[in-house]
Amino acid sequence: MRPIALVTGASRGIGAATARLLAKQGYDLCLNYRQQAAAAEALAAELQGSGARVLTVQADVADEDQVVAMFQRIDQEMGPLYALVNNVGVLKRQSRLVDMDAARINHILTTNVTSAFICSREAVKRMSREFGGLGGVIVNVSSAASKYGSPNEYIDYAASKGAMDTLTLGLAGEVAGQGIRVNAVRPGFIDTDIHADGGEPGRIERVKSAIPLRRGGHPDEVANVIAFLISDQASYMTGSLLDVAGGR
Repeated sequence: MRPIALVTGASRGIGAATARLLAKQGYDLCLNYRQQAAAAEALAAELQGSGARVLTVQADVADEDQVVAMFQRIDQEMGPLYALVNNVGVLKRQSRLVDMDAARINHILTTNVTSAFICSREAVKRMSREFGGLGGVIVNVSSAASKYGSPNEYIDYAASKGAMDTLTLGLAGEVAGQGIRVNAVRPGFIDTDIHADGGEPGRIERVKSAIPLRRGGHPDEVANVIAFLISDQASYMTGSLLDVAGGR
């Protein structure tokens, strides 16, 4: 029986790359998306063609009721969840703090942080030996921005990723004895659509000289690390924060 993995924000970028890799490695997938239905369904068809069972679920993972409903669908239509990848993340247009309002800040924190908390909560309820589960793995997609703060651009986004790091460390300690490992990957400048969301599609070209490897990363390079953290090769790792940032 193939293990089941849930990837949030799976319709593009790092999420889609992770889903493709996990399918190749023998996982069945639940692909979560919020808006991009066509992209999610196209990815599902691709993965089904490789032999994976795939469930697509439209849900805003910042909404508790929608998260609960999504996990219930996984229970009913797929079976016991083994791995959760908290990949959802948004940013707004580049801005200094003095120009940010509370609505922007709260949207970033709710989407990037609250979503990871409530998805992890529902995963723990299913994976934990305390609740009759068989164990499992949670991987949080944080960001190297949590280390340097993204001044003058995205300090709200960076702060949300700092919270993801802390969630990783705290939850890892809580559930280690329940058969669940919790780790995080911290990507740097990765070539995805998120830079366009921030108003600068060519951002990597501008900043690549400050990256020791002198280039941006590819989503597959992050997906490889996520898949490693889920695998038994990382069986003695929990509470780890792994940078995939070209040396920055």
